[in-house]
Amino acid sequence: MNTAIQDYNNSQSSSDKEICDRLAMIIDENMRDAENKIWHAHPVWFLEGNPIVGYSKLKGSVRLLFWSGQSFEEEKLHNEGSFKAAEMRYTNVDQINNEDLKRWLEKGTEIQWDYKNIVKRKGVLLRLK
Repeated sequence: MNTAIQDYNNSQSSSDKEICDRLAMIIDENMRDAENKIWHAHPVWFLEGNPIVGYSKLKGSVRLLFWSGQSFEEEKLHNEGSFKAAEMRYTNVDQINNEDLKRWLEKGTEIQWDYKNIVKRKGVLLRLK
């Protein structure tokens, strides 16, 4: 695991650290070609410079965010923001369903909107895949 991401996880409470560690492990296992780093103060995984998935500590939960998640057509993911992002929130590590997460990660690789160039396109998102 990226040491900056491990430092982020280590800075969380014990129950949130457990959630973050599990998420990072599953994401790393299923997105071996992804670049990962701390971006806007949170762990994020990228493919060719495009953000795919990340997580962050919110008040009362850890949020898993897929930048193109609204296009996944997954009932458990909830729309987030005005673009194409969708999220899942966890308050306990036992809530993480490995099969769901693996499927979402696969869809994150297959279905991508071009967030990398959103500023250049003045807020207009184009579908890459």
